Amino acid sequence: MERRKFIELTGTFSLLTSAGFTYSCNNSSEIITEEQLKAWAKAAFYRFKEIWNFNDFWKRGNTFDACLTFMDAVISRWPDNPEVKEMQQKVKEMLEENLVFFNKFDPGDLWADDFGWWGLMALNARKHLLKMGETELAEKYFELSTDLCWEYKKKTAYDHTPDALPVPHGCRNGDANGISKGVKNTVTNVLLFLLSSRIYRTTLAENMSDNEKYLDMSYRQWLWFEKWFDLKEYQYLKKVSASGVLVQERPMAFFEGSAYQEKIHPPWAEPWVWAGDQGMLIGALTDMLAVKDELAVWLKTKKLDTTFNVKSFEKKLRSLINQIGAGIKNALISNVDNIIHEAPCLSSFGPVHGNDYLAGRGILMRYIGSSEEKKLLGVDLTKNILFTTKAIWETRDKSNNQFQPKFTTLENDKLYIKQFRELWGLADEVYEWNLKKMKIKNKQGVCQSIGLDALGAAIKQI
Repeated sequence: MERRKFIELTGTFSLLTSAGFTYSCNNSSEIITEEQLKAWAKAAFYRFKEIWNFNDFWKRGNTFDACLTFMDAVISRWPDNPEVKEMQQKVKEMLEENLVFFNKFDPGDLWADDFGWWGLMALNARKHLLKMGETELAEKYFELSTDLCWEYKKKTAYDHTPDALPVPHGCRNGDANGISKGVKNTVTNVLLFLLSSRIYRTTLAENMSDNEKYLDMSYRQWLWFEKWFDLKEYQYLKKVSASGVLVQERPMAFFEGSAYQEKIHPPWAEPWVWAGDQGMLIGALTDMLAVKDELAVWLKTKKLDTTFNVKSFEKKLRSLINQIGAGIKNALISNVDNIIHEAPCLSSFGPVHGNDYLAGRGILMRYIGSSEEKKLLGVDLTKNILFTTKAIWETRDKSNNQFQPKFTTLENDKLYIKQFRELWGLADEVYEWNLKKMKIKNKQGVCQSIGLDALGAAIKQI
């Protein structure tokens, strides 16, 4: 008989069941078996396969990145399983179709951050395809990531001028046609940061030439974030506890001449913070920690920063990752149900862009579930990932294994909002995602990707 592995979770908590009510456990155990996760993973994937092919550019890139990260966990955990090999082959077929989908769009009509999502997905697509020996298709995805997505963001969205106050440079979230410059919000900046650092690490590992430009942009984006973080008066990196912080949706500075006052693209309102930003920022900081020595040599060789100190740099990076980890633990996880929640901000949930920010909880788990990031967080989020995964599974539509946008109870949400408000200072009374204008297939695809992100993270915990 195959040995079953168990994850035993202790503590006081309440979970939402598929029937829609909660049950409480005091100092008892909730057990998820490896066999359960394997069955859930298969069911979730085949539902995703039914609804993944929808017509929305950025969501398509992000949801497929969730699928690829999930598949990486599945393949690593069960490499010889015939059903897993079948799933792997189906992903390859879907990637062939995705490339056709990407190439039919006019880049001028798309937003800068769209290419960040696709660029990251393309890197993971290449990784998946190389495992299968599909080198030709893998190379096409690498070119998509570097020559198309990264170059697009660098040329059309990065602010090359030194004039912006109080912090110069950064990345705008506008369109290539120049109709809108967009705002320098967190998501577009962290996407350029993360895409640059991930491409650099890939090229470094494979001894590819002409890769300094990716390190250069990674460092430029690090400086943009670092300078904002050091300006404590603007609270871009805001404290939620003695040791915890969260990065806000965008930096804002209201004074004459400031370049950071824009409240639209999309509509901003205090106290907006988004779960997805936290995960991606941790990912980018983790990358910089991994290439700290290469960065030191490059800065010295190019005479760009003669005062750079590797040990001080490492200490700052580790401290920031720890602080954000503590912020996630304190402010994005309910003390009542131990489940990962989206911060209660109307700007994320509301009718204007709720369908965009819906994916944040999945994106967060995509990164904090990684074994590399997990080692650096300074907090153990294992049980929270598992509680969240179980809640997503329990609240699915059992007829087709479709995951839902909401997987917590109203009672627990009210308690969570109170918890968040006490830490953050402000919170909106929002309990439901306003998705009335979202196409049904788009919604199903995004919701399923959140579940895939959760399952992938859960599998990595066993």
